[in-house]
Amino acid sequence: MAKLIYSAITSLDGYVEDEEGKFDWAAPDEEVHAFVNDLERPIGTYLYGRRMYETMAYWETVSTDADQPAVSREFAEIWRAADKIVYSRTLEMLSSARTRIERNFDADVIRRLKETSRSDITIGGAELAGEAIASGLVDEWRLFVGPIVVGGGKRALPDNVRVELELMDERRFRSGVVYLNYCMSA
Repeated sequence: MAKLIYSAITSLDGYVEDEEGKFDWAAPDEEVHAFVNDLERPIGTYLYGRRMYETMAYWETVSTDADQPAVSREFAEIWRAADKIVYSRTLEMLSSARTRIERNFDADVIRRLKETSRSDITIGGAELAGEAIASGLVDEWRLFVGPIVVGGGKRALPDNVRVELELMDERRFRSGVVYLNYCMSA
């Protein structure tokens, strides 16, 4: 059975974007990006909310020519090779291959996807991930905590949900970013 993994870059105070909707402070440097590529390589399907999809669709058209950094070229290839499911009631057009739209979040559909998938699945977008967390679907959390306090914005984790977790891995990067990997407690 595949795992559902929530992966996010967050500020130290727990936000994936600031009050103005900006997240430029979250751009990974080359060291972090190479580490992310290693984590993403075995992923078979990405689940996204609309806004996260629109951000990530950049990887569909970015150049993979030699003028791009190697970590960017590699991530573009990883991203393009995976299936994408976008949860949106308003999105009309898709801008990437291997992508489909689901109009509503359905925990049972995601459970079946986990049961039938040969590869792990990631979920991106704090609101969508919050629904999956509240439904008890997320098996693993991969949080990249940046050395910044933004003071408010969109929270990385949902309110009013309690989940006991076990720290499985951690890593500190030269940039001050800290990677924390948690799974459900046994």
